[in-house]
Formats: sequence, C-alpha cells, structure tokens
Amino acid sequence: MKLKTAFLMLVLAACAQAKEAKRYQSGTLVNMDSVTCGTDEKSGNSLTGEIIGTDSAHKKTHALLCQEYILQTDCLTYRIRPKDDKHPVLLPVGEKAQFRLTKDKMALRVEDLDDKEREYIVVSMTPRPDVKTSTVASSELQK
Repeated sequence: MKLKTAFLMLVLAACAQAKEAKRYQSGTLVNMDSVTCGTDEKSGNSLTGEIIGTDSAHKKTHALLCQEYILQTDCLTYRIRPKDDKHPVLLPVGEKAQFRLTKDKMALRVEDLDDKEREYIVVSMTPRPDVKTSTVASSELQK
C-alpha cells in the first residue's frame, strides 16, 4: 500500500513539474502619450441647496488623463494602457520589455525597471507598415 501511495505522489509531482513555462514575447517601448479617458464632474450643490431647492447649476468638469504606451515588436505595434488607473507605474521609454497576451490583457515586465509583471489593457494592435514593405522586397529579391 505504501508503494502505491509513493508512486501516486511521484506521478503527481511529475505532473506539477510538467506545467508549461510562461512564454514571453519581446518588444520595445517606443512612446508614451497622455490621452483623455473620461471626465470628472463636481457639482456646486450643497445639502442645504438640495433641500431648499436653490439649484446653482454650477458644475466643475475636467478631463481625466491616462498613460498610453506604444509597444513595438518585430511585426506588430500595440497601444496599451495600465489596468491600475489609480497607481500607474511610469515605464521607461526606449527600453526592452517582455510580455505575454491573454485575451485582451497583456502581462508586461521591464527587466531594467524592477522585473515585476504588471497588467495592461490592449487598446489596439496594428501591423507595422515598414515590415510589409521589407518582406515584399525580400521575397522579390529571392525570385
């Protein structure tokens, strides 16, 4: 009985070790822009004004800005925004970054910064136009 239990534990340990390692792609952080991602409104009404009915109709609005990064790989350009809007980390532009994609989220890490993995939202993905022309030119040279 002990032999079966030991064998079962060995098989479970082997299965746990066989878990696929995280595969990262690499790219370069090319640019960072501040883009509008909403507005914040504050009403000039007070509690007494609400009760009495004196509406001042005075509202203060200002645009909220979010960081948007451009991450460039060999053949694609990604526009990404931090998922954590309250405490976004400023990434170093011009540095290499490793990332992996799951659905519309990107797990990104920059080795030179602190090597922590952070989540970003993928806003858009576009193919690089300069890569298309170079692949067409190289295929014409091979003919």
